[in-house]
Amino acid sequence: MPDTDASVLDRPIGFRRSPAPIAYATAVTTMEAHVAAMHQGEADELLWLLEHPDVYTAGTSADAAELLDAGDVPVVRTGRGGRFTYHGPGQRIGYVMLDLKRRRPDVRCFVHDLEAWLIRALAKLDVVGERRAGRVGIWVRTPTGEAKIAAIGVRVRRWITYHGVALNVAPNLERFAGIVPCGLAGFGVTSLAALGRPTDDATVDAALRTAFVETFGRLNDVAEVDFGAPRR
Repeated sequence: MPDTDASVLDRPIGFRRSPAPIAYATAVTTMEAHVAAMHQGEADELLWLLEHPDVYTAGTSADAAELLDAGDVPVVRTGRGGRFTYHGPGQRIGYVMLDLKRRRPDVRCFVHDLEAWLIRALAKLDVVGERRAGRVGIWVRTPTGEAKIAAIGVRVRRWITYHGVALNVAPNLERFAGIVPCGLAGFGVTSLAALGRPTDDATVDAALRTAFVETFGRLNDVAEVDFGAPRR
């Protein structure tokens, strides 16, 4: 658990799980509003689990040559770090809005913690997730070689984080052929379904939630909240 300002531990991290798909643009607008409220001291930290309809997103380092064939999938430029990635049905998104200034103002450590969160969640689903030097995201070993099962792309504004992670549960993996995922050519992409692991949202979200608490030190402090609710 990272070093934190003790006052952070007195505040609950909000938890929201959206059952219906949320359009990517809507999610970004919502996150930006919540981050603005956090800067004003009017909202708590938040973990938001959700799913998007089909979309390719281009991060701040995206190279146009890595968009191979979008087909009928919309392409959206976004302010998160990283390159091209795919979001769609069967993929769980975890948007993480935390105050690093009160925790540890170190973006590299934050990304390391996000990786630890995903690795712990996968372990609860009987999957061994691993880091790879020079390759952001979480990787697994398969009979045909290494494959990426989760992506990470974050943005930090005045030490408050947003955007986050994407875990492949049971997406259409053929969609990844339309891009060079995260700029990493020559590597496969896989999912929990392809590995024969649980794919129902309730089981996956429970693993993500429990592992998040373990990683960020919140034990029973995670509570259900609505966006825009004032801090208690």
